[in-house]
Amino acid sequence: MTSRKRSGSGSTKRPKEKVVYIYELLCRGEDPSADSPEFWNEFFLLQPNFESLEDQISKLNNEQLQVVKPNLNTLFQKCIEMLDTSREDHPKRLCNSLQTLCSLFYGIFRKCNTDASSNILNEIFGHETMDEWLKLLMQYCNRILLGDVTENARFMCLKLLLVLVTGTDVGQNVLFEYLMMHSLFDAFVRLLSDPTFRAQHGHDIVILLTILVNYRKHEATNPYVVQLSILADELALNGYGQMISQSLIDFCRQYIQSLNNVQSSSWFSSLSSMVGNMFVSDEGCERVQQIKANNGLLLALYEAVHLNRNFITTLAHPQTESSAPPSPSNTLSLTQPTPDLANAPIIDMTQYPTNLLVAVFQYCSIVMQDNKNESSIANLKLCFLILTCISEDQYANSMMHDSNLTFKVMLHRAQMRHRKLNVDRVGKSQPLAATLLDLLVEFIVSHLMKKFPMELYLLCIGVIHRILCYQKRCRVRLNYPWKELWSALIGLLRFLVNQEQTLVKKCNIFHLSLQVVNIFNLFITYGDTFLATTNSYDELYYELNREEKVFTEIHAMVLRYTTMPECEYKDDVIKLLNALVNILAIVKHFQNKIKEWLAEQGLSTPTEEQILDVVRKNYDLTLKLQDSLDQYERYAEAPLHSSFFQAMVRDVVNDTRKHIYGYVKEAVSVIPEQDVLLTTAVTASTPTTTPST
Repeated sequence: MTSRKRSGSGSTKRPKEKVVYIYELLCRGEDPSADSPEFWNEFFLLQPNFESLEDQISKLNNEQLQVVKPNLNTLFQKCIEMLDTSREDHPKRLCNSLQTLCSLFYGIFRKCNTDASSNILNEIFGHETMDEWLKLLMQYCNRILLGDVTENARFMCLKLLLVLVTGTDVGQNVLFEYLMMHSLFDAFVRLLSDPTFRAQHGHDIVILLTILVNYRKHEATNPYVVQLSILADELALNGYGQMISQSLIDFCRQYIQSLNNVQSSSWFSSLSSMVGNMFVSDEGCERVQQIKANNGLLLALYEAVHLNRNFITTLAHPQTESSAPPSPSNTLSLTQPTPDLANAPIIDMTQYPTNLLVAVFQYCSIVMQDNKNESSIANLKLCFLILTCISEDQYANSMMHDSNLTFKVMLHRAQMRHRKLNVDRVGKSQPLAATLLDLLVEFIVSHLMKKFPMELYLLCIGVIHRILCYQKRCRVRLNYPWKELWSALIGLLRFLVNQEQTLVKKCNIFHLSLQVVNIFNLFITYGDTFLATTNSYDELYYELNREEKVFTEIHAMVLRYTTMPECEYKDDVIKLLNALVNILAIVKHFQNKIKEWLAEQGLSTPTEEQILDVVRKNYDLTLKLQDSLDQYERYAEAPLHSSFFQAMVRDVVNDTRKHIYGYVKEAVSVIPEQDVLLTTAVTASTPTTTPST
């Protein structure tokens, strides 16, 4: 008996969309508009099919490209004509032309990236006629961003720009030149200044600015670098900072929730999760991917603090969605009744960051716990470079050391065998400089490992040195438990001595040791200008004598290397030998005094207070005055870190490229087509002329 096919079965072939049929005609070299004057007006009312257009472009070989090139040029030009917002046209045509351009550019770039022999980018855009059309595209994009258009169109315009800047490596993308000649910086600033536009498009704008700023920044004049460095619009800068802080705060919130979930789960599920994670590659785990996702906005933060001194003033602003930074005149409206605080619900917000600087500190404390993969190490290096720029800024230092500006910051600490973590992870309310020092101390004590991160330690010690130089220069007496810092630094020196044979083959341990010893020399020589109490000096000398074995071993190690003719670090060895003079003199002086006192008292095991009393009574020693202890080399990106930032920008471009396709594809479902026109939009006044086809 024969069975009859059911209607609607999978064997029924779906009819081909009209727009797909048109793509096929175009990519065969045929002209579908030959017999229809209204063809293009009707074409842009059809919903684009992204996969089909990209698939057709990817199939083209070099010979077929020569046949199809006129049609691709025509499609490109007709799309741009539809972007003219001065035309009284159906708004759907504007959105569809933007989506078609996204798909067209995406397909062309993908063809370039996957087919090394293809020269499709230059074949289509490498002549004077297309040069004029690309210039016109930038002018129309500027009009759309500032114009009276639907939010769907503005959304798609920004996605198109992201497709353009992430199509291939930044240095090889010829389309960047048009974005340099026709800067969209003013449009980006206006959108960031408006809270409504910022909420919808702020992330895209910040990523765009970050990538554009890094285009040949050290080779030629980049207008985005120049304009970002002199930007003084407080609303725009605050909006820029808000986009970064929101991302970091969300990351911190997810991390805290994951910790709470682990603590509330049973020991068996925790063990299962731990065993399961042992078989997952570090680069592929969810936490690493979340960290990599923050590279773009962290890079944006770096560019802002590095280039624009005005941005520093926004670091401590409460990061709430408002049109203006907080000020005494607008913190409480006179028209609003006084709230009843007695009946207000109690919400524990101490565990979440309250401003950008707090968010950065808490984020760093999370990232520095993951040191097993290159992605997290690169992310942490970027964090330390940001902290370096901040610690060099006079205003940032004055803000962080302001005793009237205190915050409770939750710094996350790694679990280690030799210490017990405090259950209450939220610290006391203190100036941000103290929190920053807590963060740096935590890094020092938690990264003493065989795979020693030398570069990160140099950056960390450099930030500490800059903070101390500010305190010495401005005579700021920060109320801080310096003993924790001294213990951490001595522990670092002890590790370097113990691991000398292994580390000296890989890195210059003498340079790092010199930086650490010079921090102690800074305390010894200038401590009276910034230590909060006289007892701090006593505690410093007590710690130096308690750990005298460490300094004696370093001195012996240095003497050994001074006699080695083949030592490649000879200059740093000699500098370290000279830097140890005062510390060794202090140790020798007080060791003799302590022995004399013990002999007089007939004691063998004195208490800490007894040793401190001996120290207080025997400050009669002469020390050598050392130069340039409060000087440091100002941070410069090039040439030392140029390759790092090139790799970081490449990662941001690749990561954005992976995600942008899905955003463009689902744009219609994300934002309704019947989006209302915003009356607050500002229409660009730049006149444009359409070049002849």
